[in-house]
Amino acid sequence: MPKLGMEPIRRAALVTATIHEIGERGSLDVTVGAIAKRAGMSSALAHHYFGGKEQIFIAAMRHTLTVYGDEVRAALSKATTSHERVEAIVRASFSSSNFRADVIAAWLNFYVLAQHVPEAKRLLAIYQARLRSNLVHALRPLLGRRAPEVASRIAALIDGVYLRQSLVKLATDQSNSTRQVLDYLSIELERAA
Repeated sequence: MPKLGMEPIRRAALVTATIHEIGERGSLDVTVGAIAKRAGMSSALAHHYFGGKEQIFIAAMRHTLTVYGDEVRAALSKATTSHERVEAIVRASFSSSNFRADVIAAWLNFYVLAQHVPEAKRLLAIYQARLRSNLVHALRPLLGRRAPEVASRIAALIDGVYLRQSLVKLATDQSNSTRQVLDYLSIELERAA
């Protein structure tokens, strides 16, 4: 078995530290020094691995999106009906891996980063397109041609719940957040019946 070098371990530690620092601070106003200290290494080493703060933020964004994508794929693999597919996507959006205070703060700050960093904007666009595509695919058998508009609303509701959660700073409530979005889905399905 090949030996895992220190670089991937240190990179992962820096990414995790970045998410925690952004979450604690509530903004992108964190220093490489603070991130490196949290990761247990020097800021010089952090710069060596990533080049700068923006690249660390991008790596953290990629990591967060990867975790989210893995959760969605795992949830979808267990779904057998169209309705279950929509529920799987919504539940993955509010899973314990994704709907934590530090990750919520990171997500919202990634939206800010995407306003002026092209790579962040590209990653956010990929996330939004995949979310919408997954929702449309799951909703089409249930809602027909209305699937795209309902998918857009569900995606907006998910983002809205994240935004509200970041502003109220209360303990995250995954089941209530999931229920709010699924209640909207129920209204749309009743309307289509």
